Amino acid sequence: MISILAIESSCDETAASVCRDKIILSNVISSQKIHEKYGGVVPELASRAHLQSIVPVVDQALEIAGLKLKDIDAFAFTQSPGLIGALLVGAEFAKSLSLAFDKPLIAVQHMQAHVLANLIQPVNGENKIPSFPFLCLTVSGGHTQIVVCESPLQQKIIGQTLDDAAGEAFDKSAKILGLPYPGGPLIDKYAKSGDPHKYHFPEPKIDALDFSFSGLKTAFLYFIRDNKLTNPHFLEENIADICASIQARIVSILLNKLKKAAEQTGIKDVCIAGGVSANSGLRTEFEKTGKEEGWNTFIPKFEYCTDNAAMIAITAYYKYLDSQFEDLAVVPSARTA
Repeated sequence: MISILAIESSCDETAASVCRDKIILSNVISSQKIHEKYGGVVPELASRAHLQSIVPVVDQALEIAGLKLKDIDAFAFTQSPGLIGALLVGAEFAKSLSLAFDKPLIAVQHMQAHVLANLIQPVNGENKIPSFPFLCLTVSGGHTQIVVCESPLQQKIIGQTLDDAAGEAFDKSAKILGLPYPGGPLIDKYAKSGDPHKYHFPEPKIDALDFSFSGLKTAFLYFIRDNKLTNPHFLEENIADICASIQARIVSILLNKLKKAAEQTGIKDVCIAGGVSANSGLRTEFEKTGKEEGWNTFIPKFEYCTDNAAMIAITAYYKYLDSQFEDLAVVPSARTA
């Protein structure tokens, strides 16, 4: 059996996970609260918080898994993309462990790992995993992609955002509404009691399978500005309906492209992944669309949707089987490697 310790530090979560073959034994995440008062992630503060958290997080992950460092067969880390200072903390920590214990080092691409979160082996028969090839809509704060996954280590991007990501559209919309950071989950919360058809927002006309959210953000900004001019209490009186309507439009943009991708490829096993896949509106509409289209739908457990080390661990497991190891000269990259 293969035991892997994986570290994720691409943004503002310090995470560590231990997997044994395809079974996740532990998945520990330490979120950084310091960024809330700044309305967004401050890279330097994120790096410092990772330095403070990484040792206790790794210790806890090992303790929950019931293993010692000497029991680990390989050490993995997120190489790209992300905040370079934050990535460096995880990379250097994993490299140090690899050197100290003379065990293989595995570098993992963050977005590939989000897709493979759908392959985490279920426990006690919960859920099933998709068969290859499968489609995956990966939506996060920094990326929006449609991927054909032909095997664990063979992924092809067939559609992606041309400007802003879906997660950014949620967060910027929340900021326009005056909601605190992180605003995406708050839009989801308010939307549950709102009417998604109350207000209409435009859907971008983008060719092929690509996305664009910049125009939607601008339209939303002008919509709020104009309505506040005529009614200073517009936001307070209509917050639930506004959130439900903007969420419905973002979700429809995502799923309309996904439907088009499924039609073009003929693939019936369809997944979602990434931080925005934790959004309840997207999850509900995705399942509904899947039934209408005859898809086999898959969504990772909530804890595997946002940034986490379990997805790094499962990706590293497949890279271990393929002997995709790195030497100590490997460096992280802020952009997709």
